[in-house]
Amino acid sequence: CEAPEEESAAPLPPLPPASASASVAPVARGLRLHLSCLSSTGYTGVRKAPSGRYEAAHRVNGRKVQLGSFDTAVEAAVAYA
Repeated sequence: CEAPEEESAAPLPPLPPASASASVAPVARGLRLHLSCLSSTGYTGVRKAPSGRYEAAHRVNGRKVQLGSFDTAVEAAVAYA
């Protein structure tokens, strides 16, 4: 995501990734993943649980539906896709 440019503001350096070993993949297993600049994992519907695993969830008719718990954010994003 890019913030709107302002004439008087100095450019800010890019933010470091959430994890040094983590990289956000836009495509995996032939699926287009839902990227998010608001999520610390980089993917929509994916969060890092206190256990260190990644959980995928989405909403259906206003109710949260858990898709599972995964070892990597990419695996969780594939479940969400």
